[in-house]
Amino acid sequence: MRTTAIRIIGIDPGLRRTGWGIVESDGVRLSYVASGLVTSDGEGELAYRLRELYEGLCSVIASFKPQEAAIEETFVNKDARSTLKLGQARGMALLAPAQRGLRIAEYPPNVVKKTVVGAGHAEKKQIQVMVGFLLPKATFDSADEADALAIAICHASHRSSAQAIAARQMREVVP
Repeated sequence: MRTTAIRIIGIDPGLRRTGWGIVESDGVRLSYVASGLVTSDGEGELAYRLRELYEGLCSVIASFKPQEAAIEETFVNKDARSTLKLGQARGMALLAPAQRGLRIAEYPPNVVKKTVVGAGHAEKKQIQVMVGFLLPKATFDSADEADALAIAICHASHRSSAQAIAARQMREVVP
């Protein structure tokens, strides 16, 4: 029995560089589609930088037509100001696929690492190596792209459980 392939965009939000990676999954097989970066002008005003990220992600979504999106959850660091800016960039990363009607899943960084590498505290280099192993045709020039592909891989692995959770939540809302 052949399942229909689903196209997934993984997004690694960042204010300077937002990584994106697109994979197709037919349930057991993964294939690389594309990856890249959306960048913002580090010298620009925050609102315009956020707009650059949003418009860049909208362009990627329009070009590659993913059906689902997966986004890394924000980790809180010691610098509250940096965390707030990352949260705002993450908001743009959530808004772009939401406005296109994509189903969106969110994953904590340690779940992504554990899914892809097998350890929740893996180093960036380990993630890059495993992404290259799982997607041998993938070409990525930055850790942000590799992380985005890892997020997409994580979603491909967990999407059936995410769908079950979403279905339960819908049943709870609808009387």
